[in-house]
Amino acid sequence: MTAADGASLERARAVVEHLATSLVDDSDAVSASIDESHPTPRINVTAAEGEIGRLIGKRGRTAMAIRALGRAAAAADGAHVDVEFLD
Repeated sequence: MTAADGASLERARAVVEHLATSLVDDSDAVSASIDESHPTPRINVTAAEGEIGRLIGKRGRTAMAIRALGRAAAAADGAHVDVEFLD
C-alpha cells in the first residue's frame, strides 16, 4: 500500500468509528483499527461486551449500513475496504 492508500483508509476508519461510537452507550470502549494483513484491508470494530449487538442491529441491517458508509468513504479516496465487527 502506498501512503495515499493509508490516508484513504484512515478516513474510512474515522467514519466507521464515528458511526459506531454514536450508536453505543459506552462510546469510550469502541475502537476501529485498520488490518492490512488481508488481500482487501479490513477495518476491525470492537465494542464493550453486550454493545456489539447494537452495531449489528436486527438482521444485520445496522452493520450493513456501517459497512456501506465505510466502503463509500474509502471509495471516495480510491481505496477498497471491508468492515468486520469483532467480539
